[in-house]
Amino acid sequence: MNMLKPLGDRVVLKVEEKEQTVGGFVLAGASKADTKTAEVVAVGEGVRTLSGELIAPAVKAGDQVLVESHAGIEVKDGEETYTIVGTSNILAIVE
Repeated sequence: MNMLKPLGDRVVLKVEEKEQTVGGFVLAGASKADTKTAEVVAVGEGVRTLSGELIAPAVKAGDQVLVESHAGIEVKDGEETYTIVGTSNILAIVE
């Protein structure tokens, strides 16, 4: 992969195709269509407050996350497809 470095509070995700369970939790029919699991590949530095303080994203590379299914922009790199989303589209970290 040509390394994508997301800006601000954006995150690069590698979406997983299996959506049946998330960390042992079985997703109900409607929520399975509304969410997907993904691995965080790269994270932006965060956003700055009005006073200039940097607030880092709550996720890091390697985290498994639950994200809204229609969120973000897909980017292809050869055969691989990645999704760039804002951290507000990430619903939970799967531990």
